[in-house]
Amino acid sequence: MELMSDAIITHVYTIYLFLAIMIFNFYSVVTVDNFIKLAKRLKFMTPIYHLTNAIVIYTGAIVAAYAQVFSFTIGLMIPASIFLLVIEIKRYKKMRVIKSTDIQLQEEFMVYAKKIYTIEIMVLVSVYIISKVF
Repeated sequence: MELMSDAIITHVYTIYLFLAIMIFNFYSVVTVDNFIKLAKRLKFMTPIYHLTNAIVIYTGAIVAAYAQVFSFTIGLMIPASIFLLVIEIKRYKKMRVIKSTDIQLQEEFMVYAKKIYTIEIMVLVSVYIISKVF
């Protein structure tokens, strides 16, 4: 029983850390005006983001396997995790091809990144709210 308790605690705290990383990235996009500085910061944060998402997925799988019941909440968390993984990869791919001289692409990326991080935060919060309801 202690293994289950530890897995749930790790899962929950990792979700909090995952949300904090998303908020930090959103804050960076909003406050950092220099694109090169922003790109370096987001490039540093991307592996941390994916590692945290992987831990969330792994601990969630442990908790789901131990419960031995496939509920609506579990069915919602799986595509949400995959969606967050894919959308962050798309954001990174769009960012890495922008050159320091392409001012228009940099401005477009800032708007795009704000939308991406808003969507990511909304997905995570929505899954949390829905999981509490069901």
